[in-house]
Amino acid sequence: MIRDKNKKMSYLSLLLPAFIIYIAIIIFPVVVSFGLSFTKWRHFQLKGFVGIQNYINIVKDPIFQIAVKNNVKIMLLSVLGQIPLGIILAYLLFRKWVRGSQFFEMMIFLPITISSIVVALLWNRVFSPVGIYTTFIRSVTDNPDYVVKIFENEKHAIVPVLFVLLWQHTSLYMVIFIANLQRIPKSVFEAATIDGASEFTIVRKIVLPALAGVIYTCSVLAISGSLKSFDLVFAMTGGGPVHYTYVMALYLYQQTFTFNNYGYGSAVSIIIVILSVGLITICQRMFEKIGKKYN
Repeated sequence: MIRDKNKKMSYLSLLLPAFIIYIAIIIFPVVVSFGLSFTKWRHFQLKGFVGIQNYINIVKDPIFQIAVKNNVKIMLLSVLGQIPLGIILAYLLFRKWVRGSQFFEMMIFLPITISSIVVALLWNRVFSPVGIYTTFIRSVTDNPDYVVKIFENEKHAIVPVLFVLLWQHTSLYMVIFIANLQRIPKSVFEAATIDGASEFTIVRKIVLPALAGVIYTCSVLAISGSLKSFDLVFAMTGGGPVHYTYVMALYLYQQTFTFNNYGYGSAVSIIIVILSVGLITICQRMFEKIGKKYN
């Protein structure tokens, strides 16, 4: 009895500090933001309780609607672009199908080690009127007046940002998948090859089932990361032109720290939290169904 009590106390002493930190950093700010989301502020002063009016105004705001669409595009790119491409690159390097695989692994991983602000400034230089991309197109088309106009298009202004996100963050998933591929015994691949299994069959029957848990974890990271995208978009486009590249986190930043409307900004943050929890829950249910189907 005393031993069990001491065991519980030891577990509690180990978990309690982390639990207190989690409450202070995660739960408490969310609760406070939820309370503030029903209020209106002006010039750092509380003006009163407005109920759900902030949420109604947010949903009706065309700028927020643009931001949501752009976040959906970033999320789809992350889940359906970065993760599959990361698996492909990881498998190519793991199977040693290219010479100097360690060199390519290092070079592909390099973008994620660079600050997003620096990456944004670098790619702005590439797309600038005197940048590499513009100079190359001018030389190919023999048009000295060519300039990049994609940022002026409402539907396609986000495309360069998506490309940079794909270029920068795919490497992180690649390294995660390589680390987990190395946990699969080589004898499994050798046995499958001896049995005459094709490379596609090996990937479908061995690699993907072994990486299922990791793919789920990466999907959660991709969803949560895409909904809070801010630094690269802010440094690369600032949400412009004409709000074409706005994202929800940038919209939240503007409402809270530019217009000083803390109630409105808190409502935006709660919407982001609800979307994150909802999408991650859906992702979890999908992977549970897939797991039951193949187990």
